Amino acid sequence: MIREALEYLIGLGNTRIENVGNRIFSTQKIYAVEEPTPATIQVHSLSGLFDYLQSKFDGDYPLMVHIKSPTEVIAFTSINRDSNRDEFIKASAMLPSFSFDRWYDTEDFNIKLQSCFVKNEDRDIMLKVVGNIKEEAVSTIGDNGVSQSVVAKTGVATVANVVVPNPVVLKPYRTFVEVDQPESEFIFRMQSGPKCALFEADGGAWKLQAMKNIKAYLERQLETEIQSRKLVIIA
Repeated sequence: MIREALEYLIGLGNTRIENVGNRIFSTQKIYAVEEPTPATIQVHSLSGLFDYLQSKFDGDYPLMVHIKSPTEVIAFTSINRDSNRDEFIKASAMLPSFSFDRWYDTEDFNIKLQSCFVKNEDRDIMLKVVGNIKEEAVSTIGDNGVSQSVVAKTGVATVANVVVPNPVVLKPYRTFVEVDQPESEFIFRMQSGPKCALFEADGGAWKLQAMKNIKAYLERQLETEIQSRKLVIIA
């Protein structure tokens, strides 16, 4: 029945289909009419994602939630007859901007430390060092290849050599703010100017931890949907 219908439609344009061996050929190119898929809803938080999933706004479909990266999560259906999926919603994290492997002057670096990193002990130590560096003495920086020392204010009217902490353990905002930010090691370096830079030193292991944190968060929030076996979460 389907073959006859195709032959009829093709015949309207004077197109023929032929069997050659075990293959089918046509004299003109024809195109399959694919099943339509919905436009993807874009949100910028995990809260928006699970609010949508709990609402069942577009129906009570079985869904898979895929944590693609520390900053992107999507929810989609199983494949349709054309092997396409309905990707209902995508959450993309909105994060403050900080460039690793880039040199900042001390004022900008001070601001970035306070606005792009979660408060912890090493961040506070770095703020003290960066905020008190004597600009006229940066040429006296000492470096043994691992740690550095700079001339910095140590009191109201005194200066002294201060060791720059290295490596430092920090928690930059790198994933959705609803989950705990992964903690990892960084190399903190300074150069004349004075300028400061951070270099990642964990080989990207923080990404796996961030995705685990997202998965744990969504499993808590969507426990009912998971138990109903209509929702699967993968990372």
